[in-house]
Amino acid sequence: MDPLKAPFDPVTLAVPFFVLAVILEIALGRFKLAKANYETRDTLASLAMGLGSTLSGLLTFGVPFAASLWIYQHRLFDIPMTAIWAWAAVFLLEDMTYYGFHRLSHERRFWWAAHVNHHSSQHYNLSTALRQTWTGGVAGTWALWLPLAFLGFPPAMIAIQKGISLVYQFWIHTEAIGRMPRWFEAVFNTPSHHRVHHARNPRYLDRNYAGVLIVWDKLFRTFQPELDEEKCRYGIVRNLGDFNILRVAFHEWAGIARDIARDPRHTVGYLFGPPGWSPDGTRDTSAKLRAEWEAGRAAETPAE
Repeated sequence: MDPLKAPFDPVTLAVPFFVLAVILEIALGRFKLAKANYETRDTLASLAMGLGSTLSGLLTFGVPFAASLWIYQHRLFDIPMTAIWAWAAVFLLEDMTYYGFHRLSHERRFWWAAHVNHHSSQHYNLSTALRQTWTGGVAGTWALWLPLAFLGFPPAMIAIQKGISLVYQFWIHTEAIGRMPRWFEAVFNTPSHHRVHHARNPRYLDRNYAGVLIVWDKLFRTFQPELDEEKCRYGIVRNLGDFNILRVAFHEWAGIARDIARDPRHTVGYLFGPPGWSPDGTRDTSAKLRAEWEAGRAAETPAE
């Protein structure tokens, strides 16, 4: 196999499956055979975001591809694409990289601006998986994968593994599946784990960043199980309230621009502080909402 050009794209190959799975989930929900909440405008918005993400990816593909090739030319080792151990290694390292990317995309506003659209739906179904970023290439998070090329993993190998990870993550965007067997829930990301990630309940905010393996969240203490006593409420802390595609794609970037224009002294904080950061601390961040929720729970707990 050519180490520089992937012979196939897992995501492209999976597109027919994505479409059929969405149609099947809609049908099962319509006939009350599975839990599947769809709203026509919301679904169309998700599909449009997916199409726009594909087009924007084509426009910005050149820079990360060129950077990956350049880094690979200065690699530390020659890692063969034909070795089973190499595929096992790239799976683990790429999945850990995805965890880091995903956590960064929630905890720092600049990268949240590129990622927030994926969380903007108030519904949770397979079409939500297709609600992807238009500005991820501009945000530069692709650079987090460059160390893999520097180690010696061929760019084609990295691209294939990234695609496999994205294909895996499609099926976990559903309420039709409850919980998987306990051993599976302990190791892998599942619909139950990912429902928590998409929830806006203070208890659930900024948890379960996993791509394929949930073990990273357990290792880095960002894991939160789904609780039967607390139903997930989906969306973002302040939901958009409409289905305007341009607003879905760019509203957080516009918010950053307004904040900086109004108070340029705090440009760094508005760009790289956590989402919701403000100089006086009056806005809601995930940490603030969680602290308020924990304080409220403590106040409701009777003293022994």
